[in-house]
Amino acid sequence: CQQLFRSPSVSSNVPRPVLKQGQPSDRDTPIKAKRRRRVAGSPDQEASVELGVLLESSRSAQLEEIKNLLANDDEELIGDFSKPHLLPTVEGKDPSLKYISPGTMAAVLTGHFSSFIESSIIVDCRYPYEYEGGHIKDAVNLPLQRDVEEFLLEQPIVPLDASKRVIIIFHCEFSVERGPKMCKFLRERDRSCHEYPQLHYPELYVLKGGYRDFFFQFPSHCEPRAYQPMEHPAFKEELGKFRAQSR
Repeated sequence: CQQLFRSPSVSSNVPRPVLKQGQPSDRDTPIKAKRRRRVAGSPDQEASVELGVLLESSRSAQLEEIKNLLANDDEELIGDFSKPHLLPTVEGKDPSLKYISPGTMAAVLTGHFSSFIESSIIVDCRYPYEYEGGHIKDAVNLPLQRDVEEFLLEQPIVPLDASKRVIIIFHCEFSVERGPKMCKFLRERDRSCHEYPQLHYPELYVLKGGYRDFFFQFPSHCEPRAYQPMEHPAFKEELGKFRAQSR
């Protein structure tokens, strides 16, 4: 931070006027205008004032500036700015999130990235009746915010091999509302537990198209090999109950 705000024109020995006790002020004298013109035209004095303003900025403002600089240099860095994202991403509805295609999800499941990933957690944010009617193999069903907090934050998952990663992939039926919202919720709660920019889970993704698109492209990676829509008439009562809990 000091390197960002240091100015080479600032002298550490800039003289500072001292007003002796009892000495009259020039506040209302003609000297005032002349002295103001001289100070305003002094590069050392102007740099000193500028530096003082910058140094008075709060620590959070400085960190925000660093974050913006890093984001401008490389928009693909993970949440703690330690490295680029591992998985190839695609354009999604929310530009603040990182989306992956169903094909990339299948590649993760088949071990394509196993030399870099120690643990990949697939968070299915759909309601239990949807999950039981068909889900991605090894996905965990966390439909409520409290479920995410209990599973991921009460005892955070830490890689045993520091050179490998823990990644989390969220999805719901279409990955339009529930999955993206839960991804944002985890990031916000994770941020609140740490000094910025540290995180338990810096690498989060959303499965574009959700379970629906993935199931129709890769049914062999689903169990059972079925797809239960959220608005199925047989589960109208369950839908109302879980919607109320999610508010």
